[in-house]
Formats: sequence, structure tokens, C-alpha cells
Amino acid sequence: MNTSGHILALAGGVGGAKLASGLAAVLAPKALTIVVNTGDDFEHLGLYISPDVDSVVYALAGLNDPVRGWGLANETWNAMSAIARLGGPDWFALGDQDIATHLLRTLHLRTRTLSEITADFARRLGIVHRIVPMSDDPVRSIIETDIGPLPFQDYFVRHRCAPRFIAIRYDGIDRARPARDFIATLEDPDLRAIVLCPSNPLLSLRPILSLPGIIERLQRRRVPVVAISPFIGRDAIKGPAAKILRELGLSPTPEGLLACYASFEQSRSGRVGHAEVLQSASTARNHGERPLIDGLVVDRSDADFVTRAGTVAIHVTDTLMRNRDDQIRVARETLAFIDRL
Repeated sequence: MNTSGHILALAGGVGGAKLASGLAAVLAPKALTIVVNTGDDFEHLGLYISPDVDSVVYALAGLNDPVRGWGLANETWNAMSAIARLGGPDWFALGDQDIATHLLRTLHLRTRTLSEITADFARRLGIVHRIVPMSDDPVRSIIETDIGPLPFQDYFVRHRCAPRFIAIRYDGIDRARPARDFIATLEDPDLRAIVLCPSNPLLSLRPILSLPGIIERLQRRRVPVVAISPFIGRDAIKGPAAKILRELGLSPTPEGLLACYASFEQSRSGRVGHAEVLQSASTARNHGERPLIDGLVVDRSDADFVTRAGTVAIHVTDTLMRNRDDQIRVARETLAFIDRL
């Protein structure tokens, strides 16, 4: 058992940024790589916005706003006020400091990759751990809803996740190549484990796992895959994860989460909806295949799930990360759990 090797964390959203910050606090720089979802990326006001990457970068730099959960602390909004005054779109709020990130990223993308820019920004902000966008090729999450298909940010921000979630597809996923450092970490002989952060499974983690060749590499893995449930007491702390699972016919519980992850290993389509999730999850169970997840960290409020976990190992704890101490505690418990598998 390798108790001192490399941890690969897959992250997106606020929950992913919180655990990534905790892991960075307890692991040496060379012992952690954080691969971040870019399916949420889009262009707005002529700027290239990478929300999940920025959330992780800001969190590890200690610059994030802990109240909103996104963006920078001590932010001001003068530019957005001026944009609205001139009749521009103000539905996606960009803080004055945050705009600097997007301006420079957009400028640098003329000659550099997203991975190179992210590494440069992280270094300049004093981050010593490796943060890697999942791909340098464009992937765009499109939500199919009862009011029609919506680009991710339109669904998530403009419509506040109110439309009924029917399915999600990842445009460009078949042509996208996993980032070089992502593949290098998966193939690292010193790899210790793969951690799926408490992120939305369909919006944040499925885009990463849907990149060509990634599921196949995980099927051949020699290390455990451990997920942290984003649900506490049949709900999500933040975001629409619970609503989406219910609308797909799954419960927002550890059991529903495992069924959702089981569908990842079976489905190779660029679209995931109710039929795909339920059919592929059932196929995985009936064939008795090794599940994608070897271990699951769940909250105490979901402890009754332990008796229904099947072959998946379970660790029960307080998973709510209210502050940095909680982030470090959950990270340490997750690493100790990994070493018991």
C-alpha cells in the first residue's frame, strides 16, 4: 500500500474547491494534482470565463469569498454597474478584481493554452500545488430542459436552475483531449488514489470523466477511487445536485449517488438523461462489475445508508465544511480512509 504517493483530485464547484483547499493544506506540493472541470467555461462580454478553475485557484490562494462561495473576497462591482447603466448584460456578475483574471486569460489565450495560463496565475498567487484544467480543448455543457436546451451558465445563473432538468450533453467532448498533466498523473507509478471531490456528479465531475480514454484508464486502475458525497440529509449544501438527481429519478442520497456514478462507467454517449442513468446503473449492478467507486465518504445524517452500501467501503463523518479547519479535517479523514482500503 502506497501511503505517501500522489493524490489526484477531480473537482468542480464550491464543494470541490473546499476539499481541494483542505487537501492542499495537508499534502506536499508534489503529492497533489487537482484536475478541474471546464464544461462550465464560456465567453461573456468578450471575455473567456473559467468559473470552476477560478474557484479552485482563488480558494488555494486564500482569496475566495467564503460567504458567496465564489469569486474574490472584498470585491467591488463598479464595472457591472456601469455595464448595466449602458444597457449591457448584467445577469452574470463579474467583480472588478475578477475581471482582471478574465481579461488577462482572454489575452493570453491568443498564444498560450489554458493549462499554461492557469499554472502561471497560480504561481503568481503563491500556489505551490498543481491545478490543471481537464482539457485545453473546448467542452461545453448543455442542459436539456423543459424550456429547451440551455448553455450551462444560462441554466445555472440566468435561470437559477429553475427549469426541469431532462438531460445534459457535453458538446465537443468527443474531440477534446485530456490535459497532458492529467494523463501524466493518472499514469504516475507513484499514484496513491483518485479522489472525487463533493462536487455535482453530472455538472462538475461527469465532464472530466467523459473525456476520451479516462473511464478506460480508471477501469484499469491499480489504486482506489474515493468519492465524498455532496449530499447531507437528502439535500445538497449548495447548488442543484439534489434537484437534478430527483428529476432524473434518483434519490439525493449516497445510494442515488452511487447509482449515478455507476452510469458513468456504462454510458459512452455524449448525452445523459433519465433513461441513460437508470438503464446503465441497472446494467452495472446486474453484471456485477467492479464499481467506479471503491470508497464513499458520507455524512453522519446518512449513516443508515451503510447497511445498503454493498461492496463499496463507507466512511461516516461530519462532511459539512464550514471553515478551513473543517476542510483540513475532511481531507485528513479522506486520506486515512484511502489508506485503509
